[in-house]
This record gives sequence, C-alpha cells and structure tokens, in this order.
Amino acid sequence: MAEKCHCGGASFSTCCGPLLAGERQASTAEQLMRSRYSAFVVGDGEYLWRTWHPRSRPESVNAAGGQWRGLTILDVVDGGEHDARGVVEFEARFVDGSLRERSRFEKRGGRWMYVDGDIASAD
Repeated sequence: MAEKCHCGGASFSTCCGPLLAGERQASTAEQLMRSRYSAFVVGDGEYLWRTWHPRSRPESVNAAGGQWRGLTILDVVDGGEHDARGVVEFEARFVDGSLRERSRFEKRGGRWMYVDGDIASAD
C-alpha cells in the first residue's frame, strides 16, 4: 500500500514526493504550498530554501520542528497554472497546537515560489 501524502493527497510517491525530489515543478501555488508542508514534515530544508523567493528567503532554512499532524487548506486566491501570483491560506496542525498562515506566492522564471505570509496562531 502506498504511503499517504503528508499534505493529504493520495500518495506521497505521486503527490509531493516528485516535487521534493526535483522530478517536476509545482503547477499551482496551492501545489507548491502543499509540497512545502510535506518538506517540513520530512525535514527537507533544502527544498524549502529552493522554493523560497530570493528577495525574501533567509540565508538558511531549518525544517526541524514540531511533529506535524495535518494540513487544511482554508482559502485559495488565484495561483493557477496561468497566473503570476497567488495566495493560499492554510492551517497546519502539530503535536503542540496549530499554525495558520496566509501565504503569498509568485512565479519566477515560470516556477512558483513562496514569497512570504501573514502568520497567526490558530489555537
């Protein structure tokens, strides 16, 4: 049986796995956001750094953190295959609580990149 994807998709090997492995690029802002959540779950700081827009990314990214328990997409504005910008609001649950963020994404060189987000505690 295939391992269910961390983001809630069907299976990791067909959902976020190929994105983290660099086998394909996210086609929407939501897909990138889901893959970034999966990267946090598996501790892939390199993927998080690579998908962070250069004008806003830190020098390094620490993917170590809480034990993640699930993801819920709350809102999506634009961010489709033919858009240049998009917004995805989500709630990520972890063992000690949850985090809610309204994230902004932009395409750069034809690839979706995380720009920044407004974070609020969802507890």
